[in-house]
Amino acid sequence: MSLSTCVPARALFVGQSVILLERLGGWELNPALAVLTVHQSTGLFPVVSQELKRCSMARGCLQGVKYLMFAFNLLFWLGGCGVLGVGIWLAATQGNFATLSSSFPSLSAANLLIVTGTFVMAIGFVGCIGALKENKCLLLTFFLLLLLVFLLEATIAVLFFAYTDKIDRYAQQDLKKGLHLYGTQGNVGLTNAWSIIQTDFRCCGVSNYTDWFEVYNATRVPDSCCLEFSDSCGLHAPGTWWKAPCYETVKAWLQENLLAVGIFGLCTALVQILGLTFAMTMYCQVVKADTYCA
Repeated sequence: MSLSTCVPARALFVGQSVILLERLGGWELNPALAVLTVHQSTGLFPVVSQELKRCSMARGCLQGVKYLMFAFNLLFWLGGCGVLGVGIWLAATQGNFATLSSSFPSLSAANLLIVTGTFVMAIGFVGCIGALKENKCLLLTFFLLLLLVFLLEATIAVLFFAYTDKIDRYAQQDLKKGLHLYGTQGNVGLTNAWSIIQTDFRCCGVSNYTDWFEVYNATRVPDSCCLEFSDSCGLHAPGTWWKAPCYETVKAWLQENLLAVGIFGLCTALVQILGLTFAMTMYCQVVKADTYCA
């Protein structure tokens, strides 16, 4: 009596495999049960076993990568929710806080966080659905979006370090233009931002306190420039004002915390590279599983 094995017909209907079985014979197909019976006596048993082993390995790898990628994108999505929440909170409670640029009035901390959080949430959502559904189109879309963000960040970083001097000059000129909007109607965010920076960093003006003389057309500075705050203290003598320039003071503070900024940037890059790796690995595993288990 010949030995035989019964396997789902779907597991062997791939490319040349079923053609090979048709030519050599030794198999029976039950359409009602979708079961393929391969007799060991025909010598096809090793072929079927090898196909089943490949299918099982591909499916096993796919399941492992699937859950890892889902967990990664879930954390990615939750991070985007957090950033979006902070942005909405800033917009609701602080107005246009940190809007220092007159050329880009919409470039506020709240708006940046809202846009960043929304984009991160969208990418994480695409990744989660692509992982759960094992959808090649969504996985590839996730990979391309994340790659685009990574390349954009890398390009901005390279340009920033390449044109640091020009960026410094342009930033100081733009900030000085923004001083003329201080205290005017509709510029509460800019006014609050300058007041907080000058108070916390103990500085006055962009280059020095005389920057405010052009704004007021008088020997006067905002009260936030005073060594000891009091109403109309900005009308007092210069000896009662902070002398340090705000631009250089904030720049020095950033340089002192450069290590923390660098670690944050490195961690961000590593997370993105990890996401790219997960996406491409799972895409390849889905293709492999479709090939062996079509």
